[in-house]
Amino acid sequence: MPWTTVCHLDDILPNAGVAALVDETQVAIFRVDNKVYALANKDPFSNANVLSRGIVGSLKGTLVVASPIYKQHFSLEAGNCLEDQSVSIPCYQVRTEGDLVQVQI
Repeated sequence: MPWTTVCHLDDILPNAGVAALVDETQVAIFRVDNKVYALANKDPFSNANVLSRGIVGSLKGTLVVASPIYKQHFSLEAGNCLEDQSVSIPCYQVRTEGDLVQVQI
């Protein structure tokens, strides 16, 4: 699968996210301590593409994003919901090449 460049690393504020459209898939990309994470942007509880606007933090030692709608927490590394283990969202491969952020869907 090819890597798709979505933005420059500096386009993502520290401890925040941005949304990107990659091959008709909305992706939420987060920057935490100069590491990047990529998840599906769609909140499975509200069916809205809003996770990139969520608050990033740590909960019980897990890096998470909190959905801005119903506040469920999703692991940035695994995509699982901390409040409901039966729910998870897709995680995507992400890397930086120089100052470019690239994802693989």
